[in-house]
Amino acid sequence: MVFSSLVFLFYFLPITLAAYYLAPARARNAVALVASFIFYAWGAPQVAMLLPFSCWADYAIARRIAAPGVSARAQRGWLALAIALNLALLLYYKYANFAVEQINAVLGWFGGHPLAWTKIELPIGISFFTFQKITYVMDVRRGTARPARNFWDYLLYVLLFPQLIAGPIARYHDVAGQLERRDHTARRFLSGVTRFCVGLARKVLIANPLGEAAEFAFGLDPAARSTSVALYGAACYAFQIYFDFAGYSDMAVGLGRMLGIEYVENFRFPYLARNFTEFWRRWHISLSNFMRDYLYIPLGGNRVAPWRAYVNLWIVFLLSGFWHGAAWSFVVWGAYHGLFLSLDKLLQRTRWSRMPNAIAIPLNFILVTVGWVFFRAESLGGALAYLRALFGGGAAGAAAAVPPEHLVNARTVTALIVAALASVLPGLVGPRARAALARIFAAEDESAFAATLLRFAVCVVLLILSAGALAVSGFNPFIYYRF
Repeated sequence: MVFSSLVFLFYFLPITLAAYYLAPARARNAVALVASFIFYAWGAPQVAMLLPFSCWADYAIARRIAAPGVSARAQRGWLALAIALNLALLLYYKYANFAVEQINAVLGWFGGHPLAWTKIELPIGISFFTFQKITYVMDVRRGTARPARNFWDYLLYVLLFPQLIAGPIARYHDVAGQLERRDHTARRFLSGVTRFCVGLARKVLIANPLGEAAEFAFGLDPAARSTSVALYGAACYAFQIYFDFAGYSDMAVGLGRMLGIEYVENFRFPYLARNFTEFWRRWHISLSNFMRDYLYIPLGGNRVAPWRAYVNLWIVFLLSGFWHGAAWSFVVWGAYHGLFLSLDKLLQRTRWSRMPNAIAIPLNFILVTVGWVFFRAESLGGALAYLRALFGGGAAGAAAAVPPEHLVNARTVTALIVAALASVLPGLVGPRARAALARIFAAEDESAFAATLLRFAVCVVLLILSAGALAVSGFNPFIYYRF
C-alpha cells in the first residue's frame, strides 16, 4: 500500500485515525502498531513476518550490548552480529537476483549453462528500514541512545507506517520519547493534514504527469529519440523524482504529526544548491546524515590525508549508488556523485567555488540532471544511449517524429512550469516571504482562525484534485519500490 492510492486515502487512513483517537491513550501505540503491520503486509503478506523477527534480533542484541558489565570487545562483537544479520537480509532479498544474473552472464560468455533460479520478491522499503535498524544498534553501542523499554516500542519505531517504506530515516533517540508519551493537539493535527495534502498534490498533480513524459522519453527506441526529446525527458525526470520523493516525505511528516510524532525534514530545495556538496545537504537529508555519521566518519572522514578523504567519498557514494538499486547504472551514478563531491573539495578554495549563483546553481542543476539519467535508465547501456541523444547524437528527420501528445500536452507542460517555479522561487524571494511560507508547515501554528480556515479549504481542494487524478489515471508509480 502506498500513500497516493485511493485505498489508503479513503479506507486505511480514516479507519486508522478513527481507531487511534477513539482508543484510550495507553492503547494508541497498539492501534498504530496493528495498523502499520496491515499497511506493510497489504502488498506482500508472504514476507510480512520477516520484519518483526529481524526486529526481535535487534532488540535482543541491543539489550545485550547495554547490559551492565559487558566488555567493550563483547559489545563490538554483538554490534557486528546485528549489522551482519541486517545486511545479510538486505543482500539476499535485494541483490541475490542481480548476483545470479551476473554469474549467468559470465557462464554464457564461456558457453556454460545458466543457473536455475527463481526470482526473489523484494520486500517493500527494505533499504530504508535496514538503515534505520542499523542506526539503533550502533547508537546503543555508542551510548547516544538507550535501549527501547520493551520490544513493542522498538517494533513500532521501525514499523510505524508514515516512514516505513520511503523514509525519512529516523533515529531512535529522536523519537523514543514520543513513542512513550506524545501530545495531541488540534493545531498539530491540522498542520499534519496540511502537510499531507501538499505532499499528495506534489506527488499526484506534479510528479505523476512529469513521470508519464519521462517514461515515454526513456522508453523510446534510441533510433527514434531526438536530442530535444532527450532534453525534455531528462528535465521531466529531474523534477519528477524530486517532487515524487519530496512529496512522499511531506506526506510522511504530515502523517507523523497526525499521530503526534515529529519526523525530521528530508528535503530543503535541493535544486538551489551551488554544488554537489550542498546538494547532498539539501537532498534526502536523513540518508546523507546516515552516510556521514555511520560510514564516512568511521572511515576517517576529513581527519585523514586529502587523498584518503577523496577515497572515502568515493566509497560512500559507490555504496550509496548500490544501495539505491541492484544494477550497474546505480553504481555509475554513485561514482558520478563521488567524482563531483571530490572535485568540490579539491576546488573549494579556488575561484571556481566563488562563481555567482546565477551561474553556479543552473550549472549544478544540469550536472545533477545528467546524473539522473543513470538513475532512471533501465540499464547502463540504456543510460549511455540516452546520453548520446542528450548531447547531440539523437535521431533526426522522420525517425525522430514523436506524437506530441505523449510528451507536450497542457497537463505535462503546466506541471513542468509549476515544478520549476516551485524549485527556484524560494531562492528569489526575501526572508519574510520564506518565513511566511515556512509557517504554513509549522507543527504548532499560532496563526489566526481565518488563516487556518483558508489553509483547510486549500487542503480540501488539493485532496479533491489529487483523488480525481488518481481515479482517472492509471499511472501512479512508486519509484522507491526497488529501494
